[in-house]
Amino acid sequence: MQLYTDAATEPVTKRSAAGILLIDQGQQHQYKQPLPLGDNHTAEFLAAIAGFKTLLDTFGPGQSVFFFTDSQVVAESVSKAYSKNFNVELQTLLHLQDQCQVVITQWIPESENHGAHQLAQQGLHLKP
Repeated sequence: MQLYTDAATEPVTKRSAAGILLIDQGQQHQYKQPLPLGDNHTAEFLAAIAGFKTLLDTFGPGQSVFFFTDSQVVAESVSKAYSKNFNVELQTLLHLQDQCQVVITQWIPESENHGAHQLAQQGLHLKP
């Protein structure tokens, strides 16, 4: 199973949205949702949390997951299991990941996260 997440944030309004792309046996599942107001780094964590919640709700626990994010802060925090500024969000994310059989987290450049990015951009236009 592959999980791609991304967040989009409007700098002026602080509105954010998550884009979630799940690929299971070649089948794509696309999701977008508004997120609470805030900065982009927080939104990236919230998008990852939303992605794992969606994965667990849709496919149940015990999945093996390749998790892709273009947020270096999220990828590094998961790798170290530590974040000075986003500890609450990180602990929530790690708790969700613990419900999976295995999670391999990989940072990818934004140019390789196009699907989740487009979904997050579309999510900004959803009514909160």
